[in-house]
Amino acid sequence: QVDVVESGGGLVQAGGSLRLSCKPSITLFNLAFMGWYRQAPGRQRELVASFTNGGHTNSGTNYADSVKGRFTISREFPKNMLILQMNNLASEDTAVYYCNVRIRSNDYWGQGTQVTVSS
Repeated sequence: QVDVVESGGGLVQAGGSLRLSCKPSITLFNLAFMGWYRQAPGRQRELVASFTNGGHTNSGTNYADSVKGRFTISREFPKNMLILQMNNLASEDTAVYYCNVRIRSNDYWGQGTQVTVSS
């Protein structure tokens, strides 16, 4: 089984920044998919940003339109971490953020970390 450990959530003022980290128990090199989702109260869980490993010929990032230009997903291989850098945060970004990784046909989720943006 794959464990997923998240950190970095918290309370931030509008216009501020947060950096979320996700450390799975399996190397990032073996993951076909890794991404960040969020779920606000009363709303469905949505994909925020993701990275797909398909070799050099089929790899890339995806972003939700609502965060494009503000959020950046990246990998830190020495620490085996998946990063979500969130800049220019707004109240609509308030949600529980979840890290998800996929190997073979199985998805593994983190516990979720609360991000609250105050006005």
